[in-house]
Amino acid sequence: MKKFKLIAGPCVIENLMTPMRVASELQRICDKLDIDYIFKSSYVKANRTHKDSFQTIGLSDALGVLGDLKGMGHTILTDVHESTDVHEVSPYVDILQVPSFLCRQTQLIESIAVTGKPINIKKGQFASPQSMKYAVEKFKRISNSDVYLTERGTSCGTNQLIVDFIGIPIMKEFADHVIIDATHSVQQPNQGEVTGGNAEMIETIALAGIAAGADTLFLEVHPNPKEALSDAESQLPLEKAEELITKVSKLYSFLNETKK
Repeated sequence: MKKFKLIAGPCVIENLMTPMRVASELQRICDKLDIDYIFKSSYVKANRTHKDSFQTIGLSDALGVLGDLKGMGHTILTDVHESTDVHEVSPYVDILQVPSFLCRQTQLIESIAVTGKPINIKKGQFASPQSMKYAVEKFKRISNSDVYLTERGTSCGTNQLIVDFIGIPIMKEFADHVIIDATHSVQQPNQGEVTGGNAEMIETIALAGIAAGADTLFLEVHPNPKEALSDAESQLPLEKAEELITKVSKLYSFLNETKK
């Protein structure tokens, strides 16, 4: 049985203290439950809807936060949007992520492969689960490191995402790990200047994804989501994290320990 993993943190590094607070609490929860924890936060948000939306506290400061957390023993994941950024960002993290809109960008995937680090490729809202096989092949022809594939919903019209859970076992056929992203999957895009969301459905998506066969849970977590500078409508409140993670971990253990 693969050990269950949690990838979680605030959507973006919006100050120096929130990432530390969230990482500390989530690490405590994961240590208690004996699951692997990977801290995730974006050092820059390069794909905002509105030109005036928050992007970064500054590249140097944001990468410094990731470096500090890595130095404290946390496993770190962040996303990169350009192949030219990979070399600069790589020393600060353990896993590099390809955003969903960029899952077909060959040069970006190959640039990450050259680092020797694992990759998380988020399935595009426009992509089929079957098509992600070719993204994996782009990486594996260069690197033997693990490939994570993330299910985060498929566009249904312009304002709604739908998760087809059949895609999880399909992607398990060619990925080393399959992730259910329970927070981005509840987003409601194109609502105006900011993306909407239905955070009440996070638990439903998380449990259903694990039941379908995902071995990793992805959450964006914030102490006060309403004050978050990105994805305010779809982040999980930090105070609710332990209850949800415990439920998901128990379900994962039950399903996998009872397999014949």
